[in-house]
Amino acid sequence: MTTNTLTNLIPDMYQELDIVSRELTGMIPAVTLAPSAARGKMNQNIQIPISPVSNAAADITPAMSIPAEADQTFTPTTMTLDKARAVKFSFDGEEARGLNTGPGFSSILGGSFAQAVRTLVNEVETDLCALQDKFSRAYGTAGTTPFATASDFTDASEVLRILKDNGSPTGDAQLVINTAAGAKFLGKQADVNRMGTDSILRQGVFATTAGMDIRESGQIVTSTAGAMASATTSSAALTVGQTVLPLATAGTGVVAAGDVITLANDTNKYVVTSVSFAGANPASGDTITIAAPGLRKAQGVATRAITVIASAARNMAFSRSAIVLATRMPERPAQGDMAIDVTSITDPRSGLTFEVSMYPGYRKMVYEVALVWGKIVVKPEHTALLLG
Repeated sequence: MTTNTLTNLIPDMYQELDIVSRELTGMIPAVTLAPSAARGKMNQNIQIPISPVSNAAADITPAMSIPAEADQTFTPTTMTLDKARAVKFSFDGEEARGLNTGPGFSSILGGSFAQAVRTLVNEVETDLCALQDKFSRAYGTAGTTPFATASDFTDASEVLRILKDNGSPTGDAQLVINTAAGAKFLGKQADVNRMGTDSILRQGVFATTAGMDIRESGQIVTSTAGAMASATTSSAALTVGQTVLPLATAGTGVVAAGDVITLANDTNKYVVTSVSFAGANPASGDTITIAAPGLRKAQGVATRAITVIASAARNMAFSRSAIVLATRMPERPAQGDMAIDVTSITDPRSGLTFEVSMYPGYRKMVYEVALVWGKIVVKPEHTALLLG
């Protein structure tokens, strides 16, 4: 078919990665990459230790004996490498011969590799954006694009306020927005007089604003809101930090993970992480679970009306350490397999490294680009949504 090897093709691969259409990938470079977690095998539980809330402070009382022990209970979060994906394509000898009379087989092959990388990068980015249903709280107005109305960057500073109130570290805060919000953001940031820099105007680079690195993603989720209406909590008192909300028999329809709700007398917008409904309508015994750190306002004994926020884009703010992405190349048997050439290529846009393989057949060659990955929100308290 051809004398090309993967090593010889690498320049063509990288050239085509710069030419092939690429969607924006803001989540992948914004999260924590965990090489140690990537050592696990497929679907093996990988434990990530989470520090518990400290023991209560106590008075210092001098004594002739040492203080009693003060043990803590660590409950680790578990993640898995749950995806092993590959994009394959093939050429036979006649196809290669024909291409060499035109644009050249190596150039076309490089383009095929670039498209394969594009497909896998988009899938990883989509998986990360889907984690929005694990985020803590939300800010913004459904149907109103962030940065569209304010004369400044208040939308960014308000969502950062949620992270601060939740105790999140802000030294490496990230805000990943969709292209609609990005367009409004860029329009403001291109104003040199406001920003004090021409980085957007001349280079198209997002600056750090409101203490966060601002990035765009082509895979930000736009949710469809649940149909629950006129529902209420039970009459039990609600406490600060409570995450499970018991429901009364009232209203119609249900909600699902990823919906955003508010309660009467509480302006906070809470993200639903899971639900338990016995039927198609709310009933006594049904529950809604919201993300940590739970309710921010205590309420007395009384039923509380629940409002479901309308469908909205889920722009994502978080501390980098709140989300972990583990990636590696697929494992091969110690004895090897039928591949005649194997190499790796790192996508300059996302930073992900993929395994590239060649498998020969009868007068034909199959090429494969592959990646294994898993993802998790390890600290919901350090996340927030910016609705749009």
